[in-house]
Parts: sequence; C-alpha cells; structure tokens
Amino acid sequence: MFDIEFLDIAPLKQADGTVRLPGSKSISNRVLLLAALSQGETTVHDLLASDDTAVMLTALRQLGCTVTQNGSAATISGLGGKTASHEQQNLLALFMGNAGTAMRPLTAALAVLGGDYSLSGVPRMHERPIGDLVDALRQLGCRIDYLGQTGFPPLRIHPHGDTGLQLQKSIQVRGDVSSQFLTALLLALPLAARDSAIQIEVIGTLISKPYIEITLNLLRRFGICVEQPENEDERWQRFTIPAGSRYQSPGVIHVEADASSASYFIALGAIAACAKPVFNAKNLDAGWIEILGVGSDSIQGDIRFVDAARRMGAVIETAPNSLRIQRGNLQANGARLKAIDIDCNAIPDAAMTLAVMALYADGTTVLRNIASWRVKETDRIEAMACELRKLGATVESGADYLAIIPPARIADWRPASIHTYDDHRIAMCFSLAAFNPAHLPVRILDPKCVAKTFPDYFETLFSVVKADARDIPIICIDGPTASGKGTLAARVARELGFHYLDSGVLYRLTALAADRAGLNPDVAEDVPAIATIARDLPVQFGDDGCIYLDGEDVSEVIRSESVGMGASGVAVWPAVREALLALQRRMQRLPGLVADGRDMGTVVFPNAMLKVHLTASADQRAQRRHKQLISKGESITIIATANALKARDLQDSTRSSAPLKPSLDARLLDNSDLPIDECARQVLDWWQGIRPF
Repeated sequence: MFDIEFLDIAPLKQADGTVRLPGSKSISNRVLLLAALSQGETTVHDLLASDDTAVMLTALRQLGCTVTQNGSAATISGLGGKTASHEQQNLLALFMGNAGTAMRPLTAALAVLGGDYSLSGVPRMHERPIGDLVDALRQLGCRIDYLGQTGFPPLRIHPHGDTGLQLQKSIQVRGDVSSQFLTALLLALPLAARDSAIQIEVIGTLISKPYIEITLNLLRRFGICVEQPENEDERWQRFTIPAGSRYQSPGVIHVEADASSASYFIALGAIAACAKPVFNAKNLDAGWIEILGVGSDSIQGDIRFVDAARRMGAVIETAPNSLRIQRGNLQANGARLKAIDIDCNAIPDAAMTLAVMALYADGTTVLRNIASWRVKETDRIEAMACELRKLGATVESGADYLAIIPPARIADWRPASIHTYDDHRIAMCFSLAAFNPAHLPVRILDPKCVAKTFPDYFETLFSVVKADARDIPIICIDGPTASGKGTLAARVARELGFHYLDSGVLYRLTALAADRAGLNPDVAEDVPAIATIARDLPVQFGDDGCIYLDGEDVSEVIRSESVGMGASGVAVWPAVREALLALQRRMQRLPGLVADGRDMGTVVFPNAMLKVHLTASADQRAQRRHKQLISKGESITIIATANALKARDLQDSTRSSAPLKPSLDARLLDNSDLPIDECARQVLDWWQGIRPF
C-alpha cells in the first residue's frame, strides 16, 4: 500500500493482463458479524483485509469473540446470540473509524442485546446520519442516546429497561436514505425473534435493493429465512423475521471478490484494453483485462455495472467467477465510449466509476438516482463534480444526479491534483483519468485511503497498465562513495512511492558472485565470464528490504569493504557494464524510479526528469565511512579510511567507461552540513517544481 502524501500517475496508454480482486467489503463485514452472533465456529475464507474489516474484527474481540486469523482466512467462535460483555457493568467503548458497514449493524445488534456501550468514529462518521436507524430501534424499546448532534454518531447504548423489548408492533424504518439501516435491522432482529415473529415495514422507496439482497442471501446461509410478500410491489416494503429464529454457523463460508472494486478494472478494459488482440509471447490472447473472483454468479448488485459498461461500448465476456473486458470500437468523433443516461440506484458505489468513464464518452453522460452519495464517506456528488471539473469536464450537479460533459478538445484537458476526501472510491476511480488523450499525468492525494477496501489497488493497477518509457518518472541521484546518495535516494523513493534502484548493489552482487565463482576482475581473461554472470544475475529485492542472491540473503555481505572494492573492479570493464545496463533499464517501471549510483544520470538514464549530483567534503565522507565500518566491527583508522576513499574516487573518476562526473543538467547538492531530512526536502522541492500540478 502507498503510505504517502500523494501519488503521481504517469500518462497511461494501454492495459492487458489478469487481476484477482480482494474480497467484498459488504459481504466481509456482514459475514463477520453473523459469525460472531451465531452458535458455533465459522471459518471465513477470502476475507477482505482492509481498514473497515479491521475495525469490525477489533470490535468483535472487544465483545468477547475469539478470532484466529491465518492469511485471508479467519475463524470466529460465535457467541450464540449474546456477547461476553452482555451483562457488563462498565461502559465498553467501540471505535468504528469511518466504517458504515460496521457502525450501523453493530449499533442495531448491541441495542437489541442490551448493555452499556458507546460507539464513535472519525469526524466524518459523526457527520453520517444514523437517526432513522436509532428511531427504529427506539420503537423496540432500545435505549440509545446521542452524545453529540442529534441524528448522528457518537452514540451511547444502555441496558434494556424493566419492560424489555416491545415486539408486538411492526418496526418502521426509512428506506430512502441508506439501505444500511434496513440491513442493520435485518441482521439484529433475529436475536429477539426467539418467541415471536418481528415485522419490519419500510417507509418510502427502498434504495440500493441489491445490497438488501446480499443481506438476505447471507442470512439464509446462517439459518435465518426472512419472509417477504409475494406481490412484487410489496416485496421491498415488508420483511418478517420468523419466530424461533436462531443463528447457526454454516461452518465454512467464502467471501466472493468485491464487485464494486471490479468496476475500476471493467472501466480500465473499456477505456484502454486493445481493440484487437496483441501477440505476446507469454500470452497469445493479450489485449484483454481479465478479472478473477467475481462473475455472473455474484450475489452483489454492483455486478450490474457490467451492463452499464456494455452500454458505453465495452466488450465483456462473463463466466461464473470471472470477467474479460475489451475496448469496443471507437466512436465517430474519436471518443472511446458512448455517453449514456442511466438510473444508478442499483449500483450506487460502482456508479462513481461511470462518472470518470464519462470523460472518455462522445457526449453528455447523466447519472441519476444517486442521492445516497451525499451520506457516504463524503458528499460524493459535490466531490466528484469538483474533481471532474479540475480535469476540464463540464459538470452539472443536483440533489440526486450528475451530468458530465467531457473536455471538448484535447487542449481542454488539464493536469489535476485530485483531492480524495479520505474516500477510497474517489482515489481509485480517478486513477483512470491517467488515460486522457492529452497525455497528462494525474496526481492522487492521500492514496493510502484505498486501504478502506483495496489496500493493494495501485500495485494491482500498475501490474496491468502500460506507459511509454519516456513518461515513467525517473530521478537520478549520483555521487561519490560515502556521499549519502543511497540513503537520500531510498528516502526520496519512499516519499514518492517510487521504486528504488541502488545500482551499486548490482555491481557489488556481480563482484560477490564472481568471487564465489573463482573469477578475478583484474584478470582480463575472466571478464567474459563475469559479464555472463552480470547478465543473468539472480537478484531479488525483497519486500523486507533485504537483498537476495540466488535465494540467499546477502544484505550484510555485500556491504563489506572488500566487496565494495571488487565492485569498482568489475565496473571498469565495458562488457560488465553493458550486461548490467539493460538490467538497470528494465527496472524503470510504474509509478516511477529513484536510482542512485555514479552514472545514473549520464549513462543509464540520460533522459531522467530530475538529476541530482550529491557530494560532500572529503573529510565529511571519510568520517561517515569510518563510523559505518566501525559499526560493522571492522578495525580501521580514519586515515586509512580517507586514503581508501581517495583511491576509490580516483578509480571511479578516471575509468575509461562512464567515469564519475556530474551530468551537465544535474542539480548540485552539497550535503556536508545538511541532515538527511533537509536533503530530501530539497530534492522533493526540485521535483515539485518540474511537475505540472
């Protein structure tokens, strides 16, 4: 996950490949709560790992559940319709973050069970309405107080009064604000229906019916068959929880992939997958986006996004558990998609993706019946309108609709820094704006907000999209030994979410591998064999920060002074450098690269967008290296260290192939007296200065 302030996405041009989606948030949190309320043990497979599910799991543990996690599986020991804290005397405080799928159902379940609880969240959660649910629960006799503004969290739940719950009358709840209110009641009321049936009556038109279908489907899996009228007009107005209802664990349950998350990759295929298959030696049927984990058998309403994408021109093949998407024919005016006018009531979350797809359409796209957007993680109608306008679109917004007209000409597109409002779906859908015909980059602010439902979204996106090499950002940081270039480059890469290339590591690895093979870089006859080793270097850069040579962790070994001198020895030979040159250039990949070395800006990446030549005084560099060597247990004097540096500098600056020298367009940075924070800030300021945002 990109835990950074912003992420720059280069102009993208094409997409093909296969993605496996994370589990559905809506299903995951429903299943977790149902498992906790049930009798028995439930193992949940393919559980979504996200902020929202983490909130729910933490709350369940606080309530007394035993939860065991193993990868994407979790085993929950159910509490049989009551919590371990049910008879507690002390207040139990639960923090719900910004997870509506946790706040609303837990409020209902705990209110029905009774007890002393408080439920709070982030500031935005305290702006999301919950009054209609509280009103419905109070009809039952539940005792709930508002701790802040009436109608909104935070809440205080109290034990039941002497009369207990009142189950004789129908429970009325509004259906036109959020379907989560009805879902919360459907999940909670089986806890009180042991002796008599309970009826729920929906007031107004129920929105987001597909999410209620998910709830009803999962209730059946846990032994609760909710009754509905056969008359279609009344089907969504009354729900009856049968008397004698009791949750029973199904034992094992699988969470299908998130159909809302699928919308981004369906849109990706519609916008960018090739119009005709492209021959690829590894994949003879390239040119498609294939999505695994969700398909025609999905129980999620957002799978209907497929129909909307087809209307806009996408070619989509469906299977029970997968989808394949390809771009349709270009429109007469060169637009990639067709404009549509569509009622989005059945796909409220996925409809946000349609708003960005509208940027590539041949006219005005209108999204209707989206009033629920205003009470989500942010006011999504106003947020989407604001960010679409930044890109050059003309947008009209109303109480429950958006009308989007794409930029009329390529020249009307603008580079934009997209504010995400701590809303995961805004971050994900606007990443697709990087396919704009004006060939402009897009900046996503606070990209880590995708952790709410899809922590690895950007990594997944970059695995299937393509960009011209000249558009993939590169920052080169060159300098002599002990100048601090490695530390600085790694820091800058981390701040930008870019990949990091330590070119010196490759030379050190080559030197180490050559030495282990009995080869000497000072012997000319050994050079061809060393070049062969370099060309096929079995190097892996681990996520743990370690460096592996043919599966062995050599992170410490390659930092020795002897290996360092060997690296300078192998770097002298043009054949070795040529072998490693191609390897280094292959490391240029999305979203960008920060490379450090001695010739990154002069030889390896001469067209890098930003080049920095880092240096420091000879005394300062000698002191740094001396401290480093002493910390590793090497016995060496400061004078010997200084002399070794001088020898290495001379070798690097006088070698016939790519000698160490600043690139003509490099920015000079002397860090003799600058701490790493200031150095990084300077490089990032230079970077910001050349960006178009």
